[in-house]
This record gives sequence, structure tokens and C-alpha cells, in this order.
Amino acid sequence: MSFHTENTLVGYARAAVDLRIRMSEVVQSVADVAYLREMLAGRVIPAMLEHEDPSAVVESVVDAVGRATKAVWAHGDSFVLAPAMTAIIAAAAEALDLTGDLLTAEAAPCDSGVLFLPEPIYHRRPTGTLAAIGALTWAMVTADSGDQFWLICAYSPLQDPDDPNAAKIRSTLAAAPQLRAGIGPYLLNDSTYLPIARPVPDAWNSPPVDDADVDWQSTPEGRYVIADDGMRTQVATSVVYAFWRIQDQPITIAPKPPLDRPARRRAARASIVHDTRVVMLRRTSSITEPGDGDARWHYRVRFVVKGHWRRLHDRNGQPYRIWINAFIKGPDGAPLLHGEKVAVLAR
Repeated sequence: MSFHTENTLVGYARAAVDLRIRMSEVVQSVADVAYLREMLAGRVIPAMLEHEDPSAVVESVVDAVGRATKAVWAHGDSFVLAPAMTAIIAAAAEALDLTGDLLTAEAAPCDSGVLFLPEPIYHRRPTGTLAAIGALTWAMVTADSGDQFWLICAYSPLQDPDDPNAAKIRSTLAAAPQLRAGIGPYLLNDSTYLPIARPVPDAWNSPPVDDADVDWQSTPEGRYVIADDGMRTQVATSVVYAFWRIQDQPITIAPKPPLDRPARRRAARASIVHDTRVVMLRRTSSITEPGDGDARWHYRVRFVVKGHWRRLHDRNGQPYRIWINAFIKGPDGAPLLHGEKVAVLAR
């Protein structure tokens, strides 16, 4: 039940349905609520706790997030981001600054949705730790005050072989099979909000981290990493909003591949919305590899990969790090995606 074994549009749609069925089953389960409570207890912004009972605030947030995400996984629109689009979305998200902007409800393609990233984007926190973003959800929520906002959640794929955080969790769950049964294929790793018709706030910066507390985890080979440092908008929000804007451009197409009968029946039994759109770059002709009739996707733009540390091991097994300078990735002569504006995104 993952995208690792799928390489067709129909396969992506089938995997999306099965993943959504499982996530809708485990959200708000005993194990999920305990995990959510533990995660949010250390991430509730201190300003939210002013004149409030901390435990009551956390429980309120846990309940609201649980109810909203359960509805999204079951009934929200479904999108799969083609791997060739991942770097484009990540580069646009990294350059994004929504501070002070006023967004309308029409900014999103739908009121609630699930975005799957078969090729994850990695989020580096100030502590140096990495977490893969393999799925994102958004849901329009109305507060008691009448204010509206999108609740945005980022999820890590538990079976991601390149995510060091997921590897630790898999090791822990291996010794607790009962707990593993209550955990889905994705684990929530971040939640934030994006206001509607109100100025978007600046990203909340966590306190400085002492060097002794930094656990620098190596960057997965060839993957895009967005660090909290320097971001004016929360990482999860930036990725979602970049997707919203780019998927609506003429450079993309979003076909709905047909779903086989068994998958449709599974979705119907679980009351899951099964239509899935695969968002990918528009092209005018098929590109094939020599000796292979299958169409292959290639980057149509160039983009800047930021400098980063790469962790290696010497012949004696001792770890060491090397610095990889910033470089431009993509085919020669393709339009350059750089900065806050995109001059050209050609087919």
C-alpha cells in the first residue's frame, strides 16, 4: 500500500484510494489520538496558552484536528503530484512569502483535499532533523468567532526508506505490534493554518537551538529539502499554496485515470471519494527511451538546488560530512525557475 511499486496513472489512482481508506480508518483511533496529543503538546504556540489551561487547549486542538482530518481523508478531493513536478513545487514553495497577503476562499482548488507526493519533499527543522512530506491535507474550517481558515496538515510516509525519522518510528513500532495496528501509512508531522480574508501572519520562529542539541541528519540523495531557517511562511503552508497556484496554470494537466472495479468497490464500502487527479506537466509529444516504448517524464525547467551537507562513510565505516555547493539542476537550455517569480515555464 504505497506509491513505491506504482509507475502508471492507474496505479497512482489505485494506491491513492487504498491509502485514503486506511487513513480514514485510523484517524481518531486510540493510538492516533495519543500520538496527536503527544505531538501537539510541544508545538502549541505559547500565545495560544495565555490565560488558558494548557491541557484544555491541547485537547481542544487534538479534537479539532482529528475531526477535520478524518473528514478530509474520507471525503476531500484527491490529487497525486507526478514526480517530475516535485522539484518545481518545492522551489516555488521555498521562494514563497505570503506575509500580509489577503487570500480568498477561491485560492484553493476545493474546500478540502489530499495531496500525495510519491516523491516526498523533506522538511528540515532548526534541530537538524528531517521529516519527509509525503502527503498534505487542507480543510476549510470556521471558528466560533466566524473567522475562516484552512487547516493544513503535513504527513510523513511511514515506509519511506530515506526518512531517518520514519526509520526510528518503524524500529519502535516493531516492538509494539498492537500499537502498529492503530497507526496508518502516514504519520502527522506538522499542522498549521492559513487565514481567509485576513492578513497571513509571518512564520512563527522557534527559539534558538543550542549546538549541543542539534542532531544533523543527512540529506537523502537527490531529494529536495526545505529548511525552516529563512522561511517567511510555514513550510507546509508554502508547499500547499505553491501546489494550488501551479496546478491551475496552463503548463499542467490533471487527468482522472480510470479505477479498476475492485478498487471502486473498496472505496464504496469505505465511503471514500475515489476520483483522483494526477497533476503533471503538460507535453505535446511522448518522450521515449531508446529500446523502451514506455513514456518517461523529464524536467522541463531548471531550478536551483541549495547548498547542503551530505553524510558519507569512509572505508572503515566512520561517518563524515561533505558540503555540496548550490547548483542548477535540469536540462541545458530549459527556462530557469528562480526567485519569487517564474518568467517562463515552457512545455
